[in-house]
Amino acid sequence: MDVSVADAPELSGTVGTDVVVVGSGIAGLSVAYELASHGRSVVVLDRGGIGSGMTARTTAHLATALDDGYDELVRVRGPDRARHYYQSVAAAIDRAEVIQLAEHIDCDFQRVDGYWVLSPETPASELDEELVCCRKLGIPVENRIEPTPFHAEGQVRSLRFARQARLHPTKYLAGLASALERRGARLYADTCVESIRQQHGDMVVTTALGHEVHAADVVVATNSPVNLQVAIHTKQAPYRTYALAAKIAAGALEDALYWDTLDPYHYVRLQPFSADEDIVIIGGEDHKSGEANDGAQRLDALERWARDRLTGLREVTHRWSGQVLEPVDFTGFIGRSPGEEHLFIVSGDSGQGITNGLVAGLLVTDLITTGASPWEEVYAPSRKIQKNIGEFISENITPLKNFAEYLAASEMASVERLRPGEGRLVRSGLKKIAACRDRNGRLHLHSASCTHLGCVVHWNALEQCWDCPCHGSQFAPDGTALNGPAVSPLASAEKPVNLEAAE
Repeated sequence: MDVSVADAPELSGTVGTDVVVVGSGIAGLSVAYELASHGRSVVVLDRGGIGSGMTARTTAHLATALDDGYDELVRVRGPDRARHYYQSVAAAIDRAEVIQLAEHIDCDFQRVDGYWVLSPETPASELDEELVCCRKLGIPVENRIEPTPFHAEGQVRSLRFARQARLHPTKYLAGLASALERRGARLYADTCVESIRQQHGDMVVTTALGHEVHAADVVVATNSPVNLQVAIHTKQAPYRTYALAAKIAAGALEDALYWDTLDPYHYVRLQPFSADEDIVIIGGEDHKSGEANDGAQRLDALERWARDRLTGLREVTHRWSGQVLEPVDFTGFIGRSPGEEHLFIVSGDSGQGITNGLVAGLLVTDLITTGASPWEEVYAPSRKIQKNIGEFISENITPLKNFAEYLAASEMASVERLRPGEGRLVRSGLKKIAACRDRNGRLHLHSASCTHLGCVVHWNALEQCWDCPCHGSQFAPDGTALNGPAVSPLASAEKPVNLEAAE
């Protein structure tokens, strides 16, 4: 299952290019590939390894079905935006199929059906409304009265979406990276971007080590934008989702995509493995980032759910989690960064990040090469949230609750009692400190304030990192920023004599 995407050096000097892409996941490499195919010179920068971010954690459903439902999208954005959204994701999946054939990328791409499965906790009217809506929009979908393994006993309803797809995400990224290098693109790993500015008509990207990339255009494809403080982050919320992979006899489960109607929903697909076995990838058990620290228990619950339905499920081979950013009005943010002409962003992946990343390759390339895209308004990062205001307010209560933690800490045991792999918030006077012991037993003490906007970070025992529940930043035990929007590390904290633990 584990695939190395590309070996790339660290940027060690100042370079020039037509376009610099920050981020090397599905969005970044798709944009870079399309631009290079249009004759643009491209530089790709990533703070970690190439393709090592959230795309490496995706379950890789390529879907025209919208996980929030087209009926909801029509309610919030109107039928024209919904229709254009469908056209964009259908075109993106078609493009992935063409690219993997043209570039001879062995990524297990396969067209499959997708089934939205009715759960007993959900009224059948939810499927009825989606079916009527899709038919009005001209989206191919059919009502299916036949049980799948993921129906509860006595349940048979689902909606079938034809011509969805699945692929192995890191194999696909590896193919894109190879194709980019053949076209002369330059890829740099372990290169953290610290600032982006305009200077004398050029865009200048500066790294943490002081090196610069000069370009006509910049694309920030870092999952959560590192170039913005507020503009996008109030319109999306970070959620952690869990996944596991287990073996099953080949042919025991129809090769398809499956989602149920629960909230949070479960999602399932197959990955080819050998002549005798397939891998089943199962996801779900989502929660707001930083608001739970029970990842192991959630993975156990996910495995129980799967074994209850797939009696032939064999050993679990992988367990992991990832983070998705949920836009409050159901479509991602892809296009010109608000107020900018030559700076573009890709964010708001929701549960369909792999598909949205492919859309970004087409949309951003159109904007850079021709100045317009038929899907521009659907994904415009500068758009106002005109409906779904309740959701907007609800998601933005998190920072307010989070800041209140500074005033609500209570005393607990000394941090010296922390065991390897444990972390907690500790208090020293009025200061709140993120204290953890890494798995080697070393104690780390840092400010608990996220370096993006100062929210209090929370420990994630499963991933061994600090999560910011406000906007999705993540930090390693040593304070290093792992995921945007934060760029700078957590500030170091000296251990006071009477440091006491606080909830």
